[in-house]
Formats: sequence, structure tokens, C-alpha cells
Amino acid sequence: MQTAGRRNLGEIVFDRMQRAIKSGSYAPDERLPTEHDLAAEFEVSRPIVREALQKLRDQGLIYSRRGAGSFVRAIGVKQPLGFGALENVADLMNCYEFRVTMEPEAAALAAERHDAATLAPISAALHLMRDATNRQSHREDADFQFHLAIALGSENPYFATSMEALKDHIAAGMRFHGASIKRDESGLSTVFSEHAQIHAAIRDRDSATARQLMREHLIGSRERVFEKRRP
Repeated sequence: MQTAGRRNLGEIVFDRMQRAIKSGSYAPDERLPTEHDLAAEFEVSRPIVREALQKLRDQGLIYSRRGAGSFVRAIGVKQPLGFGALENVADLMNCYEFRVTMEPEAAALAAERHDAATLAPISAALHLMRDATNRQSHREDADFQFHLAIALGSENPYFATSMEALKDHIAAGMRFHGASIKRDESGLSTVFSEHAQIHAAIRDRDSATARQLMREHLIGSRERVFEKRRP
């Protein structure tokens, strides 16, 4: 292994561990050896092991418990698209980046393709958000249902499947977002207005506006979550 580059070493460790997991060498929910032990086993450095473990998490083959280590995930269970657990700020940023790419197109398609049955859950979620806003609160569940209903309204199951697979990741972002907008006196009403405008564009079958408004909403949400407030 000494002649391979760092990236190749990480790939070699990943490939060998992936084969071991898929062959059943590790049982579901079995704890993997520590980074130190794996580094010794593969005769590589701990950063290379860490790189391979991250790739295994990204593939949905393992999961981590804070302070307890990494564990083997039952193959084919709870991770239909292979999304690993949300573990850090970088993961949340990547989730937003993916949503900014995916959801505007879902909104545009929902504007073109919706009927009364698929528009109804979008409207219902917006109604829940209006009630929460009037009470000066933020309902993450209604927020997620609004975005999921739009994905369903696109009539392309890949959009809805992606949203469902990312539910825990999106929920984490929405919790941070909810806390952020509550710090601003007009934050809740501004965000509700953004959702209401997206709903109106979809209802009116204005796909270009629906796409643009969804993109602006998600970018704004990301900025509100990650903004660095000055003292």
C-alpha cells in the first residue's frame, strides 16, 4: 500500500470494508473496530481510515453514535437512497445545495402538472403555517409537508422519494431556520409570505415564477441559517 497515493489508499480501505460489510463479515448493528485498530489492520494513517468511514456513511452502509463509534447498517433498511446521517455543518450545507438544485424544478413541474387533488395538500400545509405565523411560532412539520406536497405535485416520484429520504436532514435545517427567523421581528411573516407566493405561482400554473421563488426561498433560508451576526 505504500506506493499508492492518499486518495487511492482511502479508496482501497473503503473497497475492502465495503466488501466485508456486504459479504456479512460484520453483522447489522455490529460496532466496527476503532479508527486506531483499523489503521493498524490496513497499515494506513487514521485520516485515511476516517476518509473511508465517511464514504461508507455517505453510501448508507454504516452509521455513527456520538461517543460510541461506527456501526454497520442493515443493508437496504431505512436508507433507500444511501443518504448517511446528518453529522456536521458541512452535511447541512450539502443538503441545502442539493435542495436548491432539486426543489425549484419540482415546483415548476407542480405548477404545470397539479390538479385539485395534488394542490390540496400544498394549500393545507400553507394554512397550518399561516395559523402558526399568526401565533408567532414556526411549525417545522407543516413546513416540511409544504415542500413534500410540492414534490408530490410534480408527479415525478423521484422528487418525492428524495424529499422523504432527506426528511431528517431537512428537519434539522428547518429547526435552525425556525430559531433564526424568530430572532427577527418580521422573520416569521416574511417566510410565510415566501411560501404563500410559491403556492400562488403553483396554483396559477406559472412554472417559471414557481421555480424562481422556490430557489430564492431556499437560498434565503440557507443564508438565514448560516449568517454570521455582527455584535
